Amino acid sequence: MSAEMDALVANATAKLEALEAALYGLEQVRGQFTTEDGVVSVEVNSDGALVGLTLSEGVTSMAPADVGQLIIWACRQASEDAGAQRSKVVATLNESFAPAAPGAEGVVGGGPDSA
Repeated sequence: MSAEMDALVANATAKLEALEAALYGLEQVRGQFTTEDGVVSVEVNSDGALVGLTLSEGVTSMAPADVGQLIIWACRQASEDAGAQRSKVVATLNESFAPAAPGAEGVVGGGPDSA
């Protein structure tokens, strides 16, 4: 019984650590995008919120509406980058919660007739 309890605690601890790693990973996500001409560079966090914006001097020769549209487009691209990073973090978390292969070490529980 003690071995089963130890395995259960180890499994719960591993899942908790995986959750904590995922939370940390999500906090670290930063999507970035710089336009091809380097005029606009943006950084967004894991929620897609703008956390960094750099404009080169080249924006002074552009119409304000064009600059605005370029910033929005760059933010969208950076958000897609952040989304891809979030997907990787979640996929790693999902893998850690996937059932172990049959016959794997540390599997707790019996067959369909166990009590």
